[in-house]
Formats: sequence, C-alpha cells, structure tokens
Amino acid sequence: MTPAPERFDTLPAAFQHTAAVDPAAVALRTPGDTRRLTWGEYAQLVREFAAGLAALGVRRGDTVALMMGNRPDFYPLEVAAQHLGATSFSVYNTLPPAQLGHVLGNAGARVVICEPQYVARLRACGVALDHLICLDDAPAGTLPVAGLRTAGAPDFDFDAAWRAVRPGDVATLIYTSGTTGAPKGVETTHANLLFQVYGVAEVLGIEFGDTITSYMPSAHIADRLTALYAQEVRGVQVTCVPDPSAIAAALADLHPTIWGAVPRVWEKIRTAIESKVAAEPDPDRRAAMQWALSLAVTRGEYALSGRELPAESAAEWQRADDLVLRGLRVALGFDRMRWAMSGAAPIPPATLGFFAGLGVPITEIWGMSELSCICTVSHPRDVRLGTVGTLLPGMQARTAPDGELQVRGPLVMKGYRGLPEKTAETIDAEGWLSTGDIVTVDADGYFTVVDRKKDIIINASGKNMSPTHIENTVKAATPLIGAVAVIGDGRPYNTALIVLDAETTGPYATRHGLPDASPAALATDPTVLAAIETGIAAGNAQLARVEQIKRFAVLPVFWEPGGDEVTLTMKLKRTVVAEKYADRIADLYRAEPPAEVREPTAVAEPVNR
Repeated sequence: MTPAPERFDTLPAAFQHTAAVDPAAVALRTPGDTRRLTWGEYAQLVREFAAGLAALGVRRGDTVALMMGNRPDFYPLEVAAQHLGATSFSVYNTLPPAQLGHVLGNAGARVVICEPQYVARLRACGVALDHLICLDDAPAGTLPVAGLRTAGAPDFDFDAAWRAVRPGDVATLIYTSGTTGAPKGVETTHANLLFQVYGVAEVLGIEFGDTITSYMPSAHIADRLTALYAQEVRGVQVTCVPDPSAIAAALADLHPTIWGAVPRVWEKIRTAIESKVAAEPDPDRRAAMQWALSLAVTRGEYALSGRELPAESAAEWQRADDLVLRGLRVALGFDRMRWAMSGAAPIPPATLGFFAGLGVPITEIWGMSELSCICTVSHPRDVRLGTVGTLLPGMQARTAPDGELQVRGPLVMKGYRGLPEKTAETIDAEGWLSTGDIVTVDADGYFTVVDRKKDIIINASGKNMSPTHIENTVKAATPLIGAVAVIGDGRPYNTALIVLDAETTGPYATRHGLPDASPAALATDPTVLAAIETGIAAGNAQLARVEQIKRFAVLPVFWEPGGDEVTLTMKLKRTVVAEKYADRIADLYRAEPPAEVREPTAVAEPVNR
C-alpha cells in the first residue's frame, strides 16, 4: 500500500500520516526478525516517550542527544523528541570525553539518551546535563527508558505538542567531520529535511514498505536521511544492523529494495566477490564464474565510456547473467534492489563500472551536511558514470571563477550553531552557500566533482591535480591499501604515504603463511611490498604522467576512524598527516632516500592526458 502523495511541512506531521497507512506493517526489525516493531507499536511508543520527555521538562527548542548503536529503540525515542519540537541529534559513539564535551556543550544538550557503556564517558565530558536516560540495565543515577515510558502526565496534550512544531524549527544537528578544526554543528530544519526526502523520492522513487538497512552511525547525515527521515516521511522499513562488519549477512537476510554505502564498502564488496570466485573449489564452476565476471567488467567499461555494448556482447552478457550473475545478486541480497547509491566520498570509476556490469543499479550522489545530505542525484537509468548526477529539482547552482561550486535553495542549512561568523563566511547575503568543492558541469547539467578546493595539488611546475582522484585510482588497484595520502603540492613530483587495510591484511597474511599480521610486520614484508608496488604501478597506468606516484612508503600503523589522521567518516586530515609524518615525507624527496622508500615498477603505459 502506498500513501497518498500528500506533502507535509514538519517531520511529526509526516510521521503521523505514515504510521496510519498500515499500522500492522513492520516498520523496524533486526536481521532474522529477532526483533520487530509494527507501525502501530512504533506510534504508541512515540506518544508515550513524548509524554515522558515532556514530564522531564523538554520543550520546543530544547536539545536532546542520543548516543547508542543501530537498534530499533533509537527510532521511537528520536521521533518522540521531534514531536515536542526539540532538536534531536546523535553523537558518534567513539568520541572521547573532550570531544563529547565540545559537541554537547555547543549543542546546548539538556537531555542525553544512551546505552549503559557510555554513561561514564558522558559524566566525564564536563557538560552538566539535566537528565541522563539509559537503555538496558540503567546504572545508578540515570533514568531507565522504561521509567521514561511511564513518566508522562495523564493530561499531556500530545496532538497539541506536535502540531505546534514549525517548518523553520531546527530538527537536528549534524556535526561536520572536523578535517580542519573542531566539528561545527549544522542546524537543519524540518523544512530542509522534508524538501530533501521529497526531492530524492521524486528522482529515485521511495515507496511505503521499501526496505533498507541502518548500519552507519546515526550521527552521520547519510544514515539519518536514508533510514530515519525516509522512514518517517515515506514509510521505509528499516533493518537495524548493530555491527557494521555484519552488513553482508544482513543484506543476504533482507534483500533490500533500496540501499546506500560509502565507496569503501562498495570496494570491499567487490573484493569479497572476486575472492569468492578465486576460492571456488570446483574448477568448472570457477571457470564459469570468472567468465561471467569478465563479461561484467567489459559491460562496465562500456558503461563508463558512455558507449552501448555491441549486440553480440550484450547477448553474451545476458547469457552470463542467466547462468551466473543473477544467482550472484541473489546471494549478495541485491536481487530486489531498485536503486543503490554511493556517496560521502568519490568512488573509483572502476568500482562503479564493476557493479554496473554486475547488474547492480548504483547512482553516485553528491552533497554535504550543510545541504541536508544530497544535492545532486540521477536515477540509475539516467546515470552517467563518473558524474554525480544533476541538481535536485528546486535547487540552484553556479560556479565561482576558480571553479568552486556554490548552491542556493531549500536544502541550505539554517547555519552553524553558535558560530554566526562561520555561517556568514559560508552563506552570502543572497543565500549562496560556498561548498568548497571544485566541479565541472556538462551541457546536460551533470556535475563532476574534481576535489576539495583546499586539497588541490599545484606542483612545482604549476600543474593542478586532484589528490583524491589519484588516491582513489590507486586504492582501486589493490584491496591491501586502506588509505593513501598523496603529497605533491609545490613539489617536483608526487609521492604517497600508504596505510594497509586493517580488514584485508589479516586474511592476506593467513593465505600467504605470514606469521605476524601486525601493521609493523606487514609494512616491511617483501610479499606485501611487492603487492603494493604492483597495485601502485597499475594505478599509475590509469593516471596522466604528471599525476603518477613516483615514490611511496608503507607506514607501520593502521589509521583508525576518528584517530589523528582520518575522521570518523574516513576523510583524510591532510594538515595533520603532513605535520605528523613530516620526516617520512622528507625521506620521500631525498636524493638518496632510505631503504623503506619504494618506487613502483611500471606495468603499463600511462593514459595520455
């Protein structure tokens, strides 16, 4: 059943409509249906929790923070706060006390709802809270969620509370990655989020009963949009996956109709597919799978170039699809998928091409927290691989003389919380938001992101290059590489710091009989270094000569999300990397570098650009 195509101007109004469409339908679940919550049960919990929060003094304009994993309990608690007109938001569960204190203090949080393991950290963060509400076994001094559920006053006017919410009220805060300083709180209104969901639904199609997983942190705008807000506004059923490493099993359990992931997840799925084929014990079956994948790669290459697959090759691919690829999509859980998206960072074109050839309909999107998440997107049938689609209807865009994209329209944030000067630096008097991204736009309005303006490399000869493009090209060449930091600004040639992938290196060490899988041991192992050299050389073959990596060093560490070098969303903190590894970078440019500095061997002629 699909709800009437009505549009609402606040999240509570949309939720009340959606929850009444089919109260017996499942709204929330966990893999294997170990937990299920119907829309009717969901709506009742929202009513009870809203009354409980109101009894604690939460009013319109107050701020409520949530700190918990991906679980069904999150949704009615968050949505209840929305129904009071409160600003409800999530904090990253990995934040240390000092950063937690910064975020909660900047947000002005009065109430935090959390899991027990975070209570000590919250108490140590230095922010005085009115109430700490706890799930599961609530520690002493906290209010159990069960108590919140029954704390509401009998005369609480639930309908009056949610009807008082206004479109311009701040619905949530999204804290930026903090690549260049302390995270900033992006104030996002109900009007922003409703325009966002309706716009994406118009382009891609989102229907009541569509199914999706929630596995990314709920502090990330991508998870909030595709799970929480798409659910409230369009009735998407959400499967909560508490452990991101279990996403493959969750996909096979759910067979989602819509889905999204960051590039690194798509790259890992591709690696898993190729590894599974290589490990197939039946030689005939393995040969058939390799044949099918080779045809998928060919089809993807044609898609990347914008060319039609020749009729003879198309017929051969269809045969491969009937015999192998369709079954592979079923095994992955991708067989019911109408669309999938990739965002948050550029995805290597070869990865997009691989999935296009496999028959998985991915669209690459572009957006940012300051624009409520997604600003450019195209339906998979209209995708031009390598671009991030066209503007959402109702948005405007222009490029500054230096190529920086500026955007105006209903997606633009209200501002940065407590930072009017920063807001004014980002949004001008006419409402144009400077995105910080350098883009190109073709004649049909398709956008291609070149790189972050502040990250562009200008070498000693004055050549402008995108480090992200170089890094993605190299990472796509070997799954052993988890992160690459390209250096070359003001230098005669490009070099790179290489960090091994924490998930891939363990199985690699086992397969090759390596006794020590620590990053320190692997960074000096000849077989690992040879594989990295080959991968970088393969990546270089896809780059213009001036872009190629001439020297590299493998660091004896893993970079953890939220650590010194990368943000929680795995974006490089380039300034921090340059300062922390200044000596290693200097080694890369010495006339006679130390032994740990390597030079990739050539495997093919580079592309001519």
